[in-house]
Amino acid sequence: MPQNKRIINVLILMSILFISLIGYLTYFELFMKADIISSAYNRRQWQRETGTLRGTIFDSTGIAIAKSEIKGERQERIYPYGPLYSHVVGYNSTSYGKSLLEAKFNNDLLNINPLNPVLDLKDRLLGKPSVGNNLILTIDHGLQAYAADLLGNRSGAVVVLKPKTGEILAMVSKPDYDPNRQSLEENWNQLVEAEDDPLLPRATQGLYVPGSTFKVAISLMAVEKGWKTRTFEDTGTVVIDGKPISNSGNKAYGTLDLTHALAVSSNVVFSQIGVGLGQDNLKKLAKNVGIGRKIPFDLPVSSSRFDYQTMSKTDQAAVGMGQGKILVTPLHMALITAGIANNGVVMQPFIVDRVVSPQGTILKDREPEELFRIAPPDIAGQVKEMMQEVVVSGTGKNARIWGVNVAGKTGTAQNELSRSTADKEHAWFIGFAPAEDPQIAVAVILAYSGSTGGGQAAPIARELMVDWLKKLGML
Repeated sequence: MPQNKRIINVLILMSILFISLIGYLTYFELFMKADIISSAYNRRQWQRETGTLRGTIFDSTGIAIAKSEIKGERQERIYPYGPLYSHVVGYNSTSYGKSLLEAKFNNDLLNINPLNPVLDLKDRLLGKPSVGNNLILTIDHGLQAYAADLLGNRSGAVVVLKPKTGEILAMVSKPDYDPNRQSLEENWNQLVEAEDDPLLPRATQGLYVPGSTFKVAISLMAVEKGWKTRTFEDTGTVVIDGKPISNSGNKAYGTLDLTHALAVSSNVVFSQIGVGLGQDNLKKLAKNVGIGRKIPFDLPVSSSRFDYQTMSKTDQAAVGMGQGKILVTPLHMALITAGIANNGVVMQPFIVDRVVSPQGTILKDREPEELFRIAPPDIAGQVKEMMQEVVVSGTGKNARIWGVNVAGKTGTAQNELSRSTADKEHAWFIGFAPAEDPQIAVAVILAYSGSTGGGQAAPIARELMVDWLKKLGML
């Protein structure tokens, strides 16, 4: 009997192992295979790439921004505009793998069908041309280049999109790098070890305190609560739970309604609004505007953060001003801005418009789709009017465009460096135009610049809006 019991135990163990193996293989086949096949570190991908001319990536006007050329016996990926698209297209390197669009759309660019490798092999055996598919982006090359020029050598990011569709028109992060093979290989160690992290796509993965730009989100809930006509006394300073809070330059603005408090960016008023809304409403607001939400996009996106379990009154006051434990990506602030412009509807952002075969057949085509709603149309409309006043008479005057109604909001954000070092604040501007029929939404951040959003970021946004509206024949 003991011998039989041992045999039974062995059989049970073998059955468990067999079932586990079958389970793993099933899981691999259903959920992991496509990712493994398309992984940038899969050496078979490079074997396939040596026999396939990698597809070209074009901007929306047909300009090639990444292409492959045969040099001797070697295929080389060429980036004609060097650093300009390094944080959009990424790199394609036999030494360091692939990143961003080069990684995400690798199968398309190599014309690989990971779900049907037999069909893929059959096409190759039949002698069909080994040429990858092409990507057509939503990016406008001229606007992209202009955004990069305006940002210059300053650390930060610019995101420009169409509010009604979610199409990305320009996306620039600085510092950047040259993704071409020779430069990448010569500078790789320096790029990896650099303190300013030039490999980081700040527009989509950089997390920053939003500062006063977040006051537009606070305004959405304040308007919803019926506080638009409420008046506040701004004496320049207010004490909340023992902590004094002051306006920039200790300015006192007197009696203000919500519209004018937003226009002058009153910390005194918005800190009190934060306390008035309270913990539960502030958490609800953060959720409403997508903080903590995973944003589906063609590139990796960091989730914005609202790191509060419980909130003291000083925490609530800080959030009312856009300070405290809030971190957002520039893309996310652009989406919030676009949501207000688009009557409360945030459209899903996208940067790859079409995947096209070498023969010109459209294989994949993107259609605009709603991502989420940040506010009812009437509430968004009222905040839109308030944001226009920011540009007409408030801190956003440097974003004014003659003959066009511009809506916007400035921000000067304290951060982990500015608390101990002078002149390290983030400078922000968010805005859209024309206010009555928005064609463009912009988010600009100058990280650790020590400047004000109205002084440095607003003029950049203005120039980009002017450039796009001219292309549309609206100026």
